[in-house]
Amino acid sequence: MTLNALETTALGCVLLLVGYGLRDRVRLLDQLNLPAPVIGGMLAALVALAARLSGLPPVKFDAALQSPMMIAFFTTLGFAASYRLLMRGGPQVVLLLGLAAAVAVLQALLGAGISAAFGLNPLLGVLTGTATLSGGPATGLAFAPQFEAAGVPGAAAVATANAMAGIVLASVFGAPLATWVIVRRRLDPRLQPPLETVVTVTAEAGPPHGHAALTFMVLKTAALIAVSMWLGGLVSASIKSAGVVLPPYIGAMLVAGALRNLDDATGLVKLPIAAIEVAGAIALSLFLVLAIMTLDLTQLAGLALPLMVILAAQLALVSLLVVGPVWWLMGRTYDAAVAAGGFAGFMLGTTANAMAIMRALVEKYADAPRAFLTVPLVGAFFIDFVNALIITGFLNLWG
Repeated sequence: MTLNALETTALGCVLLLVGYGLRDRVRLLDQLNLPAPVIGGMLAALVALAARLSGLPPVKFDAALQSPMMIAFFTTLGFAASYRLLMRGGPQVVLLLGLAAAVAVLQALLGAGISAAFGLNPLLGVLTGTATLSGGPATGLAFAPQFEAAGVPGAAAVATANAMAGIVLASVFGAPLATWVIVRRRLDPRLQPPLETVVTVTAEAGPPHGHAALTFMVLKTAALIAVSMWLGGLVSASIKSAGVVLPPYIGAMLVAGALRNLDDATGLVKLPIAAIEVAGAIALSLFLVLAIMTLDLTQLAGLALPLMVILAAQLALVSLLVVGPVWWLMGRTYDAAVAAGGFAGFMLGTTANAMAIMRALVEKYADAPRAFLTVPLVGAFFIDFVNALIITGFLNLWG
């Protein structure tokens, strides 16, 4: 049985609603704060795994909209890259970026050490560490040809399986780790001092009232995201032609960030920031549910023992950092605990994981404006540039 792109996306939407319903009704899922897209997507992936193990013909999905949803989500994050906001949260952004860069190096060294202990190329550990965990599937696949040329056979397959495993680990453990910190440290959000709101809603241009105003705002939001993705594709192509390997969404993020800062300075565009955030949340949920529901879990089960050991060690490393140094250095508050959960998300999976984890936390507790400022800027933007340099350095060292 084969589902086309529309049917696959429709099933993803249903699974997303199922995920919300199960989380509302199953106490354990609510206590762990598992994101709804993860619940729905993993349900489908487990059903598909059971069908394969039973000898039934697998359902084939056409996840053609998965990549556009990912790029659309990161584009909406680009609209959050305001220089004014960066100046407000600057010290924490720099601190979190420093932590992320340091952990990315540790991930590479830890993976390389375990690979060497098994008598394997240490670059396998770099690929299964910083390249596919803090880097995510896009970075892993982008660098796969270079790892293959440097002596890591099947680098693309390893990158895909390891990145998907990282996404699952981030989805399953990120929110519970942050929840443990919140409960253990008694970080009742109602006892926290009020924080300055870091996002303001700009007055909309266009029809002022009723249905026409809503229609205009939705159309404007869709147009801004679509045009940014279009122009961003041209920017990404230019970056690639210059020989720089970066994830495909970087161009769209750069364009969106430029529009945001132009609007901050001139007020010409009057960006509908609140509507863009809603669009980003929808794109995030669809991307995650499509990514997880189409997982072939037999790939994860078939990973060699060294890769399993590397994943377990990387999970232990990030977990220890989240419940200790990351939370402590980010301010020892509820907001810092939410940021720590997001940190686990993008250091094991993707920024989409980080945002889903943080959204699950704030849906249960309270807003965490500083976390939603610092984590997207670092996880979706700055760390990709830094990580590309780190990966390139290790390739040059051991390649």
